[in-house]
Amino acid sequence: MTSTTTSAATHAAQSNYYRPGRLMRTLRFGLTTSQRFWPALGVRAAYRVFGTPLPPKWLYRGQGPGTGWRREGWAFENASLGIYHLAAQDSGAESAPIVLLVHGWGGHAGQMLALAQALADAGLRPVLLELPAHGRSAGTMSNSPQFARAIAYVVARLAADGHALRAVVAHSMGANGLALAAARGLSAERMVLLAPPASAREFTRYFAHTFGLSEATRLAMQRLFEAREGILMAQLEPVAVGPRIAQPTLIVHDRDDRVNRFADAEAYRDAIEGAQLVATQGLGHRRILKEEDVVRQVVRFVAQP
Repeated sequence: MTSTTTSAATHAAQSNYYRPGRLMRTLRFGLTTSQRFWPALGVRAAYRVFGTPLPPKWLYRGQGPGTGWRREGWAFENASLGIYHLAAQDSGAESAPIVLLVHGWGGHAGQMLALAQALADAGLRPVLLELPAHGRSAGTMSNSPQFARAIAYVVARLAADGHALRAVVAHSMGANGLALAAARGLSAERMVLLAPPASAREFTRYFAHTFGLSEATRLAMQRLFEAREGILMAQLEPVAVGPRIAQPTLIVHDRDDRVNRFADAEAYRDAIEGAQLVATQGLGHRRILKEEDVVRQVVRFVAQP
């Protein structure tokens, strides 16, 4: 067994992102068939599936932040962004420092509500960001570099409107995008990475393993991604972005996370000078967003002067 095959099989065994089902079987059949009979089409099809958030965003449109939040739609690139402000803070809290909350791949703004409410209770002003191709935002495809650009754009607009940004808190691939944005000079005092993935290249190997793609197809898909985004996947990894991150950083990751490995969090901790890593147990990938102790530790870190 080659090292690439071993790596893909190991990651596949640890992750449950692409859960077995009729949709996955259909996609696998389509990709393997096109790969065999029309390789160029197979690469383009694989790239499209790789960049399409799953589950489909329409499944979560009814699970947004709710009536207590005011939504703004901002045009962004060939898609849009959803920005949610807590309606109760629209008057009288304009001077409170903002904390931007960012969901992960296949997620939505409503997943960050527990953290948002706790931050509001601490006297801060939570703002929820719904990324392209997620929730009610326009777009059908996205990726980590676009996440980074979206975060940087929102932070810049908030700053231009006179808001002080205390911190950015991001989950899963949103955290990967946040790390890249921070390495590029993001204007935020602090940042929190919740269950971050470390390696886009490693995820392509898991993706190829799941959908029965050859190494040639996987590599061509990676090259297409890099050419269109103008960045190498290696430049997204902790060893590349970490040394350029200046903000105090808190990382929270569960040891039983079966989407992103705990070792991914350790890689960020080792790459970002002074970063703190909080390890949890038994919460998995998404429950850390609601766990009281995690929420308390995040708020305490963010609220520090």
